Amino acid sequence: MKAMPRLSGTERTIVVTALRHAVPYVRMYKRKVFVLKAGGDAFTTPESTRALMEQIGILHQVGIRVVVVHGGGPQATRLAERLGLKSRFVDGRRVTDKETLEIATMVMNGGINTEILAACRELGVPAIGISGVDGGLIRAKRRPPVEREGGPVDYGFVGDIERVDPAVIAKLLEDDLVPIVSPISADDSGTLLNINADTVAAAIACALKAEKLILATGVAGILESLDDPGSLISYVDIAGLKRLKDEGKLKGGMLPKAAAIEKALAGGVPRVHVISYALPDSLLLEVFTNEGTGTMVVEDVEHLSPAEQQA
Repeated sequence: MKAMPRLSGTERTIVVTALRHAVPYVRMYKRKVFVLKAGGDAFTTPESTRALMEQIGILHQVGIRVVVVHGGGPQATRLAERLGLKSRFVDGRRVTDKETLEIATMVMNGGINTEILAACRELGVPAIGISGVDGGLIRAKRRPPVEREGGPVDYGFVGDIERVDPAVIAKLLEDDLVPIVSPISADDSGTLLNINADTVAAAIACALKAEKLILATGVAGILESLDDPGSLISYVDIAGLKRLKDEGKLKGGMLPKAAAIEKALAGGVPRVHVISYALPDSLLLEVFTNEGTGTMVVEDVEHLSPAEQQA
């Protein structure tokens, strides 16, 4: 058996201090449910996939029940381009024709989900891969054409969630497993539908009465100024989020995230966090420190504790 390297006195102090600081959070969140959604960008390399799932594994080991919902937009776009198909987005949501649906299903269910499970195998995280189709988890209907400036937009095989039956996920959590969820779902006739992963994560968080919904993105959090990474907003409420949207400060992929945040909070999820998957240990820092790393969104900032307002 290989001996562990000895820590210096300073290193020991840092480790012990960190553990003592984390204990109250472990007590607070043990057996609680966290839903984490990570976009496809978080899984573009084995290293980035491993880094995020390693943090998930730590949360699992201290007794937090974690559900991971993954996207796969960048991978689907790249595969479509290789096949000579052009991707189209409206309000940050992908328009999905039959060919695009086939690509999304291959990428989500056959590619990314399996790659995440492989990383979990290496890390010793007991994970199970499912999609919105499994166990009737997500029941959806095809989205009707919507009016936009310039005329109606038909999103194709894009689904709107009608209901969530969390029984399959609840059973996996009770069995001490980590569900890895692809957002591909279906209607009652069995037609596959592509649903935005942020939307799926919010719906699952509500159905499970989750303690937190965490959105891991490519940016540090919600920014006051789109061009200034230093304008990170530490916390904001629904009214503030609406103001940012009205002022045009939420664009592209942040629009469905804002809608998911509003849905989660309205559905009883107390806290939603927007963090960067690219920042080392951002998930652990967000969960186990008061300062966090990203943006926390609540229904009303007046309900924040004094400590949270000082973060």
